[in-house]
Amino acid sequence: MKDNKHDPTRKFALIGYPLSHTMSPPIHDRLFALSGFGGECEYNVIEVPTDELATFSSVLRDLSGYNVTIPHKVSIINALDGLDPLAKRYGAVNCVKNGEKSIGYNTDVVGFLRTIRALGASLESDVLMLGCGGVGRMMAIETALCGGNITIAVRQSDLESASALKDDILCLSPNTSVNITTLDKIDGSYDLLINATPVGMYPHGNDMPIEADVLKRVRFLFDAIYNPVQTKLIKSAIKHGVSTIGGMSMLVWQAAAAHEIWNDAQFDIQDIDALIKRMENTVDKEFGQ
Repeated sequence: MKDNKHDPTRKFALIGYPLSHTMSPPIHDRLFALSGFGGECEYNVIEVPTDELATFSSVLRDLSGYNVTIPHKVSIINALDGLDPLAKRYGAVNCVKNGEKSIGYNTDVVGFLRTIRALGASLESDVLMLGCGGVGRMMAIETALCGGNITIAVRQSDLESASALKDDILCLSPNTSVNITTLDKIDGSYDLLINATPVGMYPHGNDMPIEADVLKRVRFLFDAIYNPVQTKLIKSAIKHGVSTIGGMSMLVWQAAAAHEIWNDAQFDIQDIDALIKRMENTVDKEFGQ
């Protein structure tokens, strides 16, 4: 019997809305090639408007697997048979594997942890988190579970959300030190700064979420934004001697984690680094940076 892994009819996709600027197809095509499945697996983009997820159920079930992005990371859960522990922890799914059952995973966590490792930083340190939205919440909780001390800096209007996040963190990790401040009143020194806000994202590349002076008190910076490749925050950090890494690393690593789930794939770090660089060059070229 032919091994299903090598069935050329296996189809994968990204679902979300809108998806006009997604980087996923070239990333996944390259990962299929690196894992030995080039030409045997097909990866497409399926735009699924916010209120139409149910109408795509049969289409999604016919796929071997798929990625999930905004606005369906939470709503897709009702269409699945089960969740892995990380998807359960955050109540969000960005990767699904179909088989006898449809199981949802959260590979954003894996992508985040591997990016911090690639930066040479440690979450078991003093961490300054900018923002407390969906991705910031995940990063803050993972930092706590790794033994880090966290300062959450947000806009004045987000203080209530930051307080709720603090409660969530202490529920999971009661001994974690969690402080809350506003973006304009950051004090102290930090081993790692993580930008989980959209400030500085294309086409607003001249914006920064904090004053440059804060960067004098930081050793490492991870900016989750991948377009532009070098945000104004990253450029300023480099001028202050800070070691930096951008969001493309997390995007590629979370995609690689999906292939590990779908195909038991394994990748060399050098190949992933080369793919990250290739995709960064693509962003620079397409957006004229």
